[in-house]
Amino acid sequence: MANLRAIFELAPYLRHDGPLAFAHRGGGHEAPENTFASFERAVTMGYRYLETDARLTSDGVVVAFHDPALDRLTDGTGRIADLSWAEVAAARVHGIEPVPRLEEVLGAWESVRFNIDPKCDAVVEPLAELVRDLAMVERVCFGSFKARRTARLGRVLGAQACRSLGPLGVARLWLSARGLPVPAMPRGAACVQVPAFIEGRALVDEAFVRASHRSGLQVHVWTVNDAAHMHRLLDVGVDGLMTDRPSVLRQVLQARGAW
Repeated sequence: MANLRAIFELAPYLRHDGPLAFAHRGGGHEAPENTFASFERAVTMGYRYLETDARLTSDGVVVAFHDPALDRLTDGTGRIADLSWAEVAAARVHGIEPVPRLEEVLGAWESVRFNIDPKCDAVVEPLAELVRDLAMVERVCFGSFKARRTARLGRVLGAQACRSLGPLGVARLWLSARGLPVPAMPRGAACVQVPAFIEGRALVDEAFVRASHRSGLQVHVWTVNDAAHMHRLLDVGVDGLMTDRPSVLRQVLQARGAW
């Protein structure tokens, strides 16, 4: 556990009494996802960890939005990267809520920490600049399917920037958990953020959690929306859960005396 304690000293973001509860995209099953309204609702419920995404408009504004295009979630159309901020700002998520600038979200609550997925290469540098200018490097963790993006953020922002393990690192960790002689190689990551299942097969079990902890990595699982599933994962020792249903996760943690 010495290695785990060292990582925690390196990543103030992870210091928390009890499991980390993340409102995934602000809690997208209970409010329009990735909108200021959804984040505000989660914070009002007591959430201190919010998960969101970062994309870049054609004129360089970082926005909180998951999809590459507006079409699925809003009354607008077009790719974020091809639209100006004015064009994106005119769209409404579910027809009612505006797409927020990420700066607006990050600056809204002094006590809240954010898990951010940079969804494209172009947003990495502007995102790093935004986090640095807001003086909140220790309140942000970066996670992505593209490890080069989080690695670049780590190089720009320094050792205090919390990062999750990339897909190759997760694969190595899973093999290590199965007893194969494969070093996990965290490469500066402080946590592993993974789905509970891949192609219908459970990824996270006690062996995976033990292997992660041996490597000094917290385990955060997404996107968990069923109360019984939340209990099972907490029982095997995961350190955090991301949910689209923040009211359900709060009830589960309250029942366990861990809210």
